[in-house]
Amino acid sequence: MAGFNKVVITYSQALEGLEDGMTVLAGGFGLCGIPENLIKEIQKKGTKGLTLVSNNCGVDDFGLGLLLAKRQIKKIIASYVGENAEFERQMMSGELDVELTPQGTLAEKMRAGGAGIPAFFTATGYGTQVAQGKEERNFNGKTYILEESIKGDFAIVKAWKADTYGNLVYRKTARNFNPLVATAGTVTVVEVEEIVEAGQLDPDEIHTPGIYVDRVIKGSFEKRIEQRTTRAKQVQGV
Repeated sequence: MAGFNKVVITYSQALEGLEDGMTVLAGGFGLCGIPENLIKEIQKKGTKGLTLVSNNCGVDDFGLGLLLAKRQIKKIIASYVGENAEFERQMMSGELDVELTPQGTLAEKMRAGGAGIPAFFTATGYGTQVAQGKEERNFNGKTYILEESIKGDFAIVKAWKADTYGNLVYRKTARNFNPLVATAGTVTVVEVEEIVEAGQLDPDEIHTPGIYVDRVIKGSFEKRIEQRTTRAKQVQGV
């Protein structure tokens, strides 16, 4: 993209330049705040051999699970398997290279990558398999391990609202990993529910400045619920 206006019209434009073997960072937590249409476009393009960085991998038939089903993902860096049975099956069978990372460490890896910090020390994981092969150092009597930051060729993000300059506002828990992902992509693509003209967002309510964003597209969303829980109404006297 050139200039200040980051808006694109089609999803093929939004993901122009995505190629086999690239590293893709994806926002969301479970099915909350996921860039569901950008994921579908990657599936449609058939891009394969991807290294995927995300908190988890959706469910079998929605979200990032669609890419797993088509064998488009070569490696996943995530914090847990989640509700995706195919993710578990591919991991246990050795078909998929999986790097499980503590959730807070994963978040900091992307935040650090976006901030230009190549690595950092954390106590999380010390004394476990997470620490194997990593540098250890003692600070003030406590041992920490060195974790390298993460950057991606593409970052795909879901936000609630954007202006034409790419400034973003997230909605409640759908914010989750999205702001971290948005900063750590060489190309950051965002799908939103509403686009307004530049200057219509209050600067104090902007979560991600447009300087991090390359492309914005307006989409419509299914917003599927991963686990629907209902509670029976209590009968008086029971």
